[in-house]
Amino acid sequence: MPNDDHTESLRAAERRLQAAQLASDVDVMGELLDDAGRFTGPDGRLYSKGDDLEAHRTGHQVLTGLEEEDLRVFATAHTGVTWFLGTLEGSVGGQPLRARMRYTRTWSRDRAGWRIIAAHAGFVTE
Repeated sequence: MPNDDHTESLRAAERRLQAAQLASDVDVMGELLDDAGRFTGPDGRLYSKGDDLEAHRTGHQVLTGLEEEDLRVFATAHTGVTWFLGTLEGSVGGQPLRARMRYTRTWSRDRAGWRIIAAHAGFVTE
């Protein structure tokens, strides 16, 4: 059963993640990504927490803009899902990027807070 208190804390965690991605704050991202988490990128490849943090740490992926159009949140006591739709700007591998993206993230909650255990990113072409 959804819980409004958990929904708001998960919404806050998602927005904290967005701010950390925009700032390439790998310390905060490290707190929010589960060590065992796996992420499907828009290229269809699977990535680990280490891959994600390294891309930000080295400047391989740099976000200069993040505009949220829609954010939907579902949360129970220990599990949640966020659906983000928005436009990202920056660069990947030195190549400019401006894309409308959809991210679906699955979160797990324990005493330490919310952590992403799985995520999927895709380009929105409409």
